[in-house]
Amino acid sequence: MTAVKNNTTQPQVLVCVVGARPNFMKMAPIMRALQNVKHLITPYLVHTGQHYDQAMKDTFFQQLGIPKPDMDLGVGSGTHAVQTANIMLKFEPVLDDVNPFAVLVVGDVNSTVACGLVAVKKQIPLIHVEAGLRSYDREMPEEINRILTDQLSDLLLTTERDAASNLLKEGISEDRICFAGNVMIDSLLNNCNQASSLRDTLDNYACTQTVSENNYALLTLHRPSNVDDQATLARLIKIISELSQKLPVIFPVHPRTQQKISQAGLLAELSEQRVVLLPPVSYLEMLGLMRSAKLVLTDSGGLQEETTALGVPCITLRENTERPITVTEGTNTIVGTDPVKIMQCVDEVLTSGGKSGRVPEYWDGLAAQRIVAEIIHRYLPGN
Repeated sequence: MTAVKNNTTQPQVLVCVVGARPNFMKMAPIMRALQNVKHLITPYLVHTGQHYDQAMKDTFFQQLGIPKPDMDLGVGSGTHAVQTANIMLKFEPVLDDVNPFAVLVVGDVNSTVACGLVAVKKQIPLIHVEAGLRSYDREMPEEINRILTDQLSDLLLTTERDAASNLLKEGISEDRICFAGNVMIDSLLNNCNQASSLRDTLDNYACTQTVSENNYALLTLHRPSNVDDQATLARLIKIISELSQKLPVIFPVHPRTQQKISQAGLLAELSEQRVVLLPPVSYLEMLGLMRSAKLVLTDSGGLQEETTALGVPCITLRENTERPITVTEGTNTIVGTDPVKIMQCVDEVLTSGGKSGRVPEYWDGLAAQRIVAEIIHRYLPGN
């Protein structure tokens, strides 16, 4: 780790990278915290364009208060190899032009590992926010991204204390690890008061079905393991249809999931039930839908964390999770895609309220402040 030699009063540049929707919620509070130390650090925000829906990207940046990116690489879609390679090719000249003292990446998307690799090859310290999370499922592309980014990183900022043990087992020295807390929860707490109401969201999408607060299930589904295999997808759609007889289901459908459901000929089965199909919704709309739901069914890592913070029962449609604290301390239950387990868990929520859990340590809205303080301590000593 190299401290920055700052013999002038000029602030030093920190390149901050976002690439896909989950990154926006993690970067927003960091950008706000950096504004409080702009005499020391000038953030340079790079959007790789991995999330290539321009309208959705603009909505997220606006709602979360993220400034317009200093650079948009516009890489768009592609295979993992194509996307990662294009990000690397376009990111390298940015570092040559900006000459930052460090590069900060968040999460586990392709942009995270691609920009991290470029930075380290150019001898620029890499800072990883949300380090040390492990599902131990190498079939998940995100797991590969997490492992590689952590090995590359100079400073590893964790969301839960147990993440450090994962890193230590992988040979990462303790002095590179810092428990800072969960920036996703910073964003959630900062935006709760602005969250859209259930009625406003349904009206916004011209939904005519009758759905009332605390009397519906919220569903998200996007993992390849769930939507790419037709047998698995058909099994999940069938159980969701059955579940909708107990209470309505609101289902904001990821574009890729929509395509897979249509290709499998399963759309009619959902449309005939009490399932409210919505297009991808904004951050504030999703926050409102989560907050007023009876329960959430998801294969998203971020929603596991957010439901724990909100105290809403979460049923995770995966065989594992990289966020075990949401199970041991929070409201999350892992059920996989077994219809019996799913319905048993739903019935438990309906009869007893489900897991109540508690909010984990440092999920308090102050993680970004701790992150910025640690960066200054390590890289800008004397300030």
